[in-house]
This record gives sequence, structure tokens and C-alpha cells, in this order.
Amino acid sequence: MALRPEATGRFPGLAPTGSTTPELPSSPSIPPNSSWASPMAPSSSLEDLVATGTLGAVLSTMGLVGMAGNMYTLVVMCRCLRASGPLYAYVVNLALADLLYLVSIPFVVSTYVVKDWRFGDVGCRVLFSLDFLTMHASIFTLTAMSSERYAAVLRPLDTVGRAGGYRKILVLGTWLLALLLTLPMMLAIQQVPRGPKSLCLPSWGPRTHRAYLTLLFATSMVGPGVVIGLLYVRLALAYWRSRRAFLGPGRQLPSTRVLYLILSIVLLFWLCFLPFWLWQLLAQYCPALPLSPGAARRINYLTTCLTYANSCLNPFLYTLLTKNYRQHLRPRPPQPSSRPQHSSARSLSTEITMVTRAAPAATST
Repeated sequence: MALRPEATGRFPGLAPTGSTTPELPSSPSIPPNSSWASPMAPSSSLEDLVATGTLGAVLSTMGLVGMAGNMYTLVVMCRCLRASGPLYAYVVNLALADLLYLVSIPFVVSTYVVKDWRFGDVGCRVLFSLDFLTMHASIFTLTAMSSERYAAVLRPLDTVGRAGGYRKILVLGTWLLALLLTLPMMLAIQQVPRGPKSLCLPSWGPRTHRAYLTLLFATSMVGPGVVIGLLYVRLALAYWRSRRAFLGPGRQLPSTRVLYLILSIVLLFWLCFLPFWLWQLLAQYCPALPLSPGAARRINYLTTCLTYANSCLNPFLYTLLTKNYRQHLRPRPPQPSSRPQHSSARSLSTEITMVTRAAPAATST
């Protein structure tokens, strides 16, 4: 059973002129039984023109800013942290994923403007799969970054002897896993003629499509969210215990800005993509939504802009992360101390390790 003529991403799926099939700006963001007004209707033509122009201007601006920022990030990483920074491979991978995602903006804008798909069957397979590919590559990389920082703080001895090449293998693995999850969409989507216009439609039925989107939501949001959440909870508890055990009057623990910045990148990803996914799944599980066509269209525009805003804002966080990590790698001069306390230059990981080793002795005593 074929799906209704509706698209599967942020690109608009369009019914042919004069068809009784409602015109959908994007789906599965749009409920299948929504009653969309024809774009030729006088009551909505001006509103559609303004909305399309605004969306095109906003997305174009995001694309220019995001591409410039991510290319700047790549230049900074290659010049400053190529040899010495463990985060080099991860940040470069994130910037490349953002650039690849932003490349699709001209195709989105042109499709919204001309209200037709003009990029062929290959364009359907590539562009409709690009969302899920870059989304998964980014969140898998962020999960790996969080795991690396977790190990560096709580298990420093396990990370000292690791060769830098394993990070490149890990990054390659994130892309292969993302490609594996995206492959069903890449194979199923195809260009289908509808009168004088064309649509990009998957060849499977609506139940399979709903199950597939649910699986992608679990692999891009739920699973990585649980893993990253547990890692940062354990880091927070370890930091708190080390503070109570070793922090005397006038002492301060080393800066944890690197950890905070990685967490900020993760939270920005969730903030930008969670509304997108909720809107997709809501359309699949609750098709009879009491929304007017204009309201549904505005929500769809907003979720589209939010996903691109993530790639536009990320370079600012990448720059801060690079700057703070360079400071973190810079050797600190020894500080004189009048009291025989622990050295103030001792890292958080060393203190936490000492807490862990001292705990059994205290218990046996």
C-alpha cells in the first residue's frame, strides 16, 4: 500500500495542479488528513508568499552564517589542535556534518519557491536521506566526545596509552552506523510523477514508515540522550565528592569549562531537533490534529528553521571549546604554597581517582 503523496522530510511534497489531493508543505510533519488550502486560493496566496519569502530569507542567512562559521572552525582546528588535541577528530567531524547539512538549504528554498521537485530521483535519494545521516553522525560523535571526557576524568590511566588513531576509527564508525540507519530511506524513496509535478515518496506503506521514524527517533534522541545523561550525572557526582574530600579553604578545583561546553553542544542539539521529532511523530500517531492549515504550516516552518539553527549556532560553541581546550592543554606554572596541601595544579581526574582509592580503606577502618 502506497503512502499518500506527501514528502518524508523538510522538503515540500506537492500535489499536481487541479488534483483533489491536498497540497502539503512538508510531511510527515503534516497530518495525512489535513485539509490544506490550494496555493491559488486568494485568501491564502499573499500569506503563502510572505511565509515562503520569510522562510527563504531566514534559511539563506542561516546557511551563509553556518557555512562560514563551520569552515572557520575547520581552519582553527587544523592549525591549532591537529597534533595535540584529542578533541580534534570529534570537532572536525561535527563541523563537517554541519556543513553537509547546510548544503541542502538551497534545494529546500528552491523547492518551497517553485512548489515542485526538480532534482530527479537521485536528488530524492540523496537529499531526503541527508537529514537523518548528518543528524545521527552528529549525535553519535557527541556521545563519543562525552564518553572520552568521562574516561579522561574518572579513568585517566585507561586513556593515557591510547593512540590517536582510534579516534579516527571511532569517527568513521559513527558515519558507517549513521549510513546503515539511513540506508532504508535512501533505497525506498523515489521520485513519483503526479500530473505536471513530481513528488518524492517512499515505496513502503504508512505503518512501515511510522515504525521507521520511531526507530530513528530512538537512535538519534532517546538512546544517545540516556547514555550522555548518565555520563554527566556520574561526572557531577564524582566532581561533588572530590570537592568535599579535597577542597580546603582557599582552594579551587581546576576549570571544567571543557565539560560544560560539550554539554552545551549536546543540549543545543536536543533543543533544536526535539521539536522536529515531536512534530514528525505527532503526525504519525495523532493524524487528526485540530490545527488549521496555517497553524500547521507555521509549525512546520519553525521546526525546519530550528534544525538548521543548530548547524548555524554550533560554530560559536566549537570556537569556545577549542579556545578553552587549548588553555586546558597549556602547562600551568607551579604555585607557591605556605601549607603542605595538595598541589593546586592537580587535575580533577587525579583527585577523583584518589577519592575512589581511599573509599575502601576508610570503609575497612
